[in-house]
Amino acid sequence: MSKFSKEDIFRIVEEEDVEFIRLQFTDIFGMLKNVAITKNMLGKALENRCMFDGSAIEGFVRIEESDMYLYPDLDTFEIFPWRPQQGKVARLMCDVYCPDKTPFEGDPRFVLKKVLKKARDMGFVFHAGPECEFFLFHTDEEGRPTTDTHEMASYFDVAPIDQAENVRRDMVLTLEEMGFMIEASHHELSPGQHEIDFQYAEGMVTADNIMTFKMAVKAIAKRHGLHATFMPKPKAGVNGSGMHINMSLSDQNGKNMFEDTADELGLSKAAYQFMAGILHHMKGMTILTNPLVNSYKRLVPGYDAPVYIAWSAKANRSPLIRIPSSRGSSTRIELRCPDSAVNPYLALAACLAAGLDGIEKEMVHPESVDSNIFAMPPEVIQEKGIEQLPETLGEAIEAFRKDEFMKEVLGGHIYTKYLEAKEAEWRMFRAQVTDWEVEEYLNKY
Repeated sequence: MSKFSKEDIFRIVEEEDVEFIRLQFTDIFGMLKNVAITKNMLGKALENRCMFDGSAIEGFVRIEESDMYLYPDLDTFEIFPWRPQQGKVARLMCDVYCPDKTPFEGDPRFVLKKVLKKARDMGFVFHAGPECEFFLFHTDEEGRPTTDTHEMASYFDVAPIDQAENVRRDMVLTLEEMGFMIEASHHELSPGQHEIDFQYAEGMVTADNIMTFKMAVKAIAKRHGLHATFMPKPKAGVNGSGMHINMSLSDQNGKNMFEDTADELGLSKAAYQFMAGILHHMKGMTILTNPLVNSYKRLVPGYDAPVYIAWSAKANRSPLIRIPSSRGSSTRIELRCPDSAVNPYLALAACLAAGLDGIEKEMVHPESVDSNIFAMPPEVIQEKGIEQLPETLGEAIEAFRKDEFMKEVLGGHIYTKYLEAKEAEWRMFRAQVTDWEVEEYLNKY
């Protein structure tokens, strides 16, 4: 059931003195874009007649086929609390369409919609909940971001040690004003690092919420003179920022399909098969859950990030997937490798598609690994058949290139454009000479 009708939006715009509406959409790399209109153009926008130049967006279309249209999702209408209270600013998330009124296959939202429909056709509703981590850093005299922070707080510290407690509180209150149900917020392990968790929701709502969350967090941080970054590993020697994704399936009536009280672990056959599908396809989709060169600086031993493709039935955080202890309606699996630089539409589509493939093919899950994999001798890891995630973006590219399943999930357009862009990113990185190399080798050689 829809939250808003067109009439509702016209009424709210008038009653709340909204002057500008941002028509937002997301490119294939997870960057939020928008076209801003005044309220006088709202009628045109709600009739799906607002056009933009798709050739100006990397990964979209060529210049000779550049006309694209924005179709607003009425349920995503929100007023920005941090903007002026006279002549307010609101937004609508949009799907991207071609001039012939067909969905644009390069729209990440369209990719997720396709997989969500497949889940519904199989009798499932997909739910996801992210654990979003980020850093707060100072800016320099010109307002440019740095990696400096003068606080030294760690896990769950409070003020005055946690010097950003008020900033985080402002973020939470702003998000709640925008309709978020915030479950928890706290300081993370590294200095300047924070986490805010919001409530589980249906897959598309969660993806939209992640995009909104990033925008709001950055806006509130800037208001406090800080820079919020979702870069996975902005500083060496400390933990990076992840975005663990908790996932479950329900039936059309809301019953959790991952729960089975007769099972020793309380998990259903569908839960085991869903998890097996993710483990099976993990290498090919790592480039979607960990999309940057920098992502792989986080995925190294010793920094609480997973390296091994395994799962644990216990509170073991060394494998890729763990099963949180909650059962009943909260039964879920937690994928621990994603970071906050993901395009949430593509990452969730890949996770869901892989899980459904596991159910369709009745894949068998490997044995649970309940001890610390990081402490295992290499021969034991090999004996157990535990594989590693790609160690670099280059390795992730190779796995993605060979993966026909991911090509089918994303569609030929996004698969090709994404692969080309990541290959270019990897080539550029490989051509760089880093500070570490200079410090390590210049004097020696």
